[in-house]
Amino acid sequence: MKPLVKLTLLIILMSCQEEVSLDLGNTEKIPVIEAVWTDDPVLNEVKVAYSRNYYDTLPNEIAANAEVYVEDLHSGETVPFIFNEDRGKYLPLNAKAAAIGHEYRLYVAMDGNEFISEGTTLEAPVLDSIIYAYEEERFFASEGYYLTLYGKIPFTENNFYRLILSKNDTLLNRRSDYFLFDDTFGSAILNNGFELTAFSFEAGDQVKLRMLRLNESAYSYLNQLVSLLFSDGGLFSPPPENPRSNISSLQGEERVLGYFMTAPVITRTISIPDEE
Repeated sequence: MKPLVKLTLLIILMSCQEEVSLDLGNTEKIPVIEAVWTDDPVLNEVKVAYSRNYYDTLPNEIAANAEVYVEDLHSGETVPFIFNEDRGKYLPLNAKAAAIGHEYRLYVAMDGNEFISEGTTLEAPVLDSIIYAYEEERFFASEGYYLTLYGKIPFTENNFYRLILSKNDTLLNRRSDYFLFDDTFGSAILNNGFELTAFSFEAGDQVKLRMLRLNESAYSYLNQLVSLLFSDGGLFSPPPENPRSNISSLQGEERVLGYFMTAPVITRTISIPDEE
């Protein structure tokens, strides 16, 4: 290619570049609500806070004076949530829990605004057993002990699941630890054994596994959150965008972030013995 042609192409490419400046430093303060309502009272909580600027390194400002409750739309019972200063979140009065098959409405009032969300506590799948086995290093996984789940998913719809794992009393909460799955490839995933290749363990580890069956709106929110966490901001990555909340404002236009999740929980503990 002649030098003149090269120079012309370079000038054209440079002229096509456009500098994009995002104003991420002065955003409005938006309520952030994260509500968990399950049939296990230990897990039930509501976090209410405010969003912060993109470049702000301080923790989110907690809203300690909100009115929070969950209403059972079957029985009409209302469960108030009381703010716990030590834990910085709202906890249900008298350690109440969800009932399987019941529909619930979350209600949060703060700063003159009211927010609601609804969901049904669905029936849990069957988790018969969990085994562990040592595996040598593989192309897609490092060496270590891996768990395999056996059971049955008998449902033909609303098959949206999340696994939450803790190791030696420490929650695994890195972005790669968010484990979500549905029935895209069928609902027989547990029948012949479902190996969790994303998690490796060592001899002597104690593992706690929780399996939750979610409503589609909560599952969708968490899926969007995972996509956001893995967005590297590169040339082909979409611009950062908050996950679409399943909580709405009774005032209509008031913005809100976060999600409401109600689910049954299956909890299992697995101890991997020390090597002799």
